[in-house]
Amino acid sequence: MGLNCGIVGLTNVGKSTIFSAITSAPAEIANYPFATIEPNVGVVSVPDKRLQRIAELVKPKKIIPAVVEFVDIAGLVKGASKGEGLGNQFLSHIREVGAIAHVVRCFEDADIVHVSAKIDPRSDIETVEIELALADLDTVEKRLAKAEKLARAGDKDVVKLNKALLPLLEQLSGLLAEGRPARALAATAEQRALLADLHLMTMKAQIFVCNVDEAGLADHLAGKDIPLVQAVRAHAEAEGSDVVVICGKLEAEIAGLESEAEREEFLKEAGLSESGLSSLIHAGYHLLGLRTYFTAGPEEVRAWTINAGDPAPVAAGVIHTDFERGFIKAEVYHCDDLFELGSEQRVREAGRLRMEGREYVVQDGDVMHFRFNA
Repeated sequence: MGLNCGIVGLTNVGKSTIFSAITSAPAEIANYPFATIEPNVGVVSVPDKRLQRIAELVKPKKIIPAVVEFVDIAGLVKGASKGEGLGNQFLSHIREVGAIAHVVRCFEDADIVHVSAKIDPRSDIETVEIELALADLDTVEKRLAKAEKLARAGDKDVVKLNKALLPLLEQLSGLLAEGRPARALAATAEQRALLADLHLMTMKAQIFVCNVDEAGLADHLAGKDIPLVQAVRAHAEAEGSDVVVICGKLEAEIAGLESEAEREEFLKEAGLSESGLSSLIHAGYHLLGLRTYFTAGPEEVRAWTINAGDPAPVAAGVIHTDFERGFIKAEVYHCDDLFELGSEQRVREAGRLRMEGREYVVQDGDVMHFRFNA
């Protein structure tokens, strides 16, 4: 379990530059369309200062952070859903990720060509979203035709399932035909579960990443309105998505620094509290409702990613399925208690370490030790 994020956008918006910067992976970068053909995959650590503070107090042999997988997917053009550009080659990669980071160019630069020969974030977003919607529409229409047949005859359970699916697929077909995303569908969690096997791209959570130049970043940090960014924000707010402002060029400079101390000094001088990578990961966790708990001992201190609302056995299962199957109890305290008191022993002595059962909902920042039957 964790954050798996596909980076998408039109060609030449800075996707590969941002990907290379945040993952320090050698993605090919070029000033021409389709520089990225096969998806580049990079796995990066989730920045979490709490993990380091726990390790300073517990002094383990190893520190293991949670991780995020970023997939840089080939840029697309108008008509991609019909095979233009790289067509379905990029679409298949998007279906495999858990969330989408939609990079939008929000800077002017005559030396970097734009696929539409103009900088217009709203138009760029519309092009991408229409192509994704049209590709999803093809998927839905094929499933709708199949559901109509299966709802008329066959196994009782199959008929029941497909009768439940039909109205949802019909609603989706209407939405997508208008270029609207599948996530706009008014449906219950149970109904959405019925649609999960379609792997609709426009059903995925989406974060908009505004790629600005250094002057734009300075204006953003100063609280000034940036018209190109404001256009993205207006669109994002209308559909309930988050926005992150990143300067790809600056992120590349940060990635080129050798030590964490150098990176922190660079961020301080630039007036940034965190890197664009950190902002993007935190936005992804917020959007997907992800939480972090920790295990801590002399061998290792480790961060684990779970969904908000997960009970203790499910959280244990993230470590190993045997932990979930044989779950008995969990010893729990919050990392803030450790920071305040200085050691787990003092946390115990203060009565802040609790024994929790199967119904306990794990909280962000919990430190846990599981008891289970092997």
